Amino acid sequence: MIRSAGGRWVWLLWTGIVAGTLLGAAGSAQEGYLHLNPVVEKLSQGKHVFGVSTTDLSLQNARALAREPSIDYVYVDMEHNPLRFEQLEQFVAFLVASDKAGFIERGHAQAHPAVFARFPPYGREDNVWMVKHALDIGLMGVLINNIETPEQAENIVRTIRPRQLRSSLIPNPPGVRGTLVCGFWGISGRECRRRADLWPLNPQGDLLFWAMIETKEGVENADAIAQVPGVGGFYLGAGSDLSSAYGAESPDDPEVAAAFERLLGICRRRELACGGTVNPANAALRMQQGYRIFNFGGANGGLTAGNAEARGAVVDAGAVR
Repeated sequence: MIRSAGGRWVWLLWTGIVAGTLLGAAGSAQEGYLHLNPVVEKLSQGKHVFGVSTTDLSLQNARALAREPSIDYVYVDMEHNPLRFEQLEQFVAFLVASDKAGFIERGHAQAHPAVFARFPPYGREDNVWMVKHALDIGLMGVLINNIETPEQAENIVRTIRPRQLRSSLIPNPPGVRGTLVCGFWGISGRECRRRADLWPLNPQGDLLFWAMIETKEGVENADAIAQVPGVGGFYLGAGSDLSSAYGAESPDDPEVAAAFERLLGICRRRELACGGTVNPANAALRMQQGYRIFNFGGANGGLTAGNAEARGAVVDAGAVR
């Protein structure tokens, strides 16, 4: 349930009621299993996923992005911006409420778009409370900066996973979340326990953990990190952090380029969903290199012409939707 502020938010409860009702209807009407997270749904089908990043947590931006058919996710970048958990919660609520007609049209409660976020701490830092708090708000995924070892990756996996019941068929890595909250997913507590787990470790999970590999140590350990159960993908940045890690002035530096190609090779070999930000100039190359996750850049105040141009280039390069 969302917190009330002078009665302003009470109307948002209607969205959760509708979502829960439609989820039940969809479950009985459809064959197979429908993920609430549209990114997981597409990745599980071998498709490409589209998204944007944002620092704009306003109602106006949420309205502009809600039900947007050209994206599957929006990730809120809080790494280099203030930590604003209350505003993040409101942003998620705005998106869900702005899509209430979409729930009825689609006949199910799948999010459009899913909301992810990344935060200031690096993988080697203790950020358990931050990830847990974000998930309780209702996020469907997290990006963690500078993952350098498989132990760091497993720590994030354990932070995200719920404590497993004795009857669980997937007890490891063991989770630490005791009280589960699915925020604005609009589902029951029992359904929350079934879905609030990591995909692809749990085939029915709706949560994603994308590791960002941005240091020499991370590159050296990337293959081991990719094999940690619960890691759902690598998110490869534009290269500035990786460049600085190698003491290079540009991502075009041969050593940096070799590290980037090594990461891409691991993604292909391990069949791990990988990707990052693209532009019209490199979209075809990234598709050829095996990107399955495409980010079209910042969208503050709604999608921009630059976002649309990058998306068009990815579609022209053969993206499967």
